[in-house]
Amino acid sequence: MMLLLAGLTLGQLSFGASRCDVNVPTQRVELEQVSLAYQSIGRASDPALLLVMGLGGQLIHWPDEVVVALCQQGFRVIRYDNRDVGLSTWRQVPDSANLTFEVLRYKLGLPVAAPYTLTDMADDALGLMNALHIEQFHVLGASMGGMIAQHLAAMAPQRVESLTLIMTSSGAEGLPAPNAALVQLLSRRGAPNRAVALEQQADLLAALGSPEVSDDRQVLLHQAAESYDRAFNPEGVKRQIMAILAEPSRVTLLNQLRVPTLVVHGTADPLLPVMHGVHLAAHIQGSQLKLIPGLAHRFQEAFKAPLLAAVLPYLQAHREDTSHWAQIEPLAAPNLL
Repeated sequence: MMLLLAGLTLGQLSFGASRCDVNVPTQRVELEQVSLAYQSIGRASDPALLLVMGLGGQLIHWPDEVVVALCQQGFRVIRYDNRDVGLSTWRQVPDSANLTFEVLRYKLGLPVAAPYTLTDMADDALGLMNALHIEQFHVLGASMGGMIAQHLAAMAPQRVESLTLIMTSSGAEGLPAPNAALVQLLSRRGAPNRAVALEQQADLLAALGSPEVSDDRQVLLHQAAESYDRAFNPEGVKRQIMAILAEPSRVTLLNQLRVPTLVVHGTADPLLPVMHGVHLAAHIQGSQLKLIPGLAHRFQEAFKAPLLAAVLPYLQAHREDTSHWAQIEPLAAPNLL
């Protein structure tokens, strides 16, 4: 479910590159339950855009060129590590937290016990924005990050200026199931060494890609190595999976949302087939739906043009002058990692 927006670029630059330096230090904010690692790229006076990553994804999986493209549209782009991945808090839970057992309960229609919920993860995101003194902001979530973003918009509808949901779902019963072979690859979370872990991750990335595109295996292995060497926490990914499985349908929540929303989904998504996106948009009043032919569950070079054509104009249309935005009291002071 990792979102790798590789190769996305913007042809015309509207703001100076010096304002969009992605090499800013990674910082940390201490919340009540977790410590989150994040980066803030762009001017503090620009409208904030929070990027919420998917299952197992780290902030580095929002490629630098994508962050720069968004920043150059006039946004202050904030990307962060969800709890249990990257440099954010890794939860320590009892041995009784067993993914295999919980998956079986899920398949039997029984309640799933998770160490934390997607609502908790949305609260993390809101806490980050509180700590950064940002009262109003835009949200872009991908896959699991889109599910978290739905909760975030429901928690603070007066603060979320716009919502962009990419390759995600309403979580409703009866929607098409993921590709069985892909589920098997997702379940491979144990690796005896780095080399095996990289091969497994490259296999997963390839399976998440479009059948219309042939991936370079070495590129996939390089992407896997970057992730592994920054932070490797397969147990944390298992806990994130349990949070997804424990989540009930969000249809009631979605029916009540009144936040401007764009839903973007690929017609070749093997993990969350296209009807997940269609169903999601149908339950958010006034939402826009953009389907990208051939796009799977990973954004590849071949799909950069239609993705940008969908997302960037939408975000630009909802970009507001921040001069009237209020500041709020910080919950915590950010520190360099």
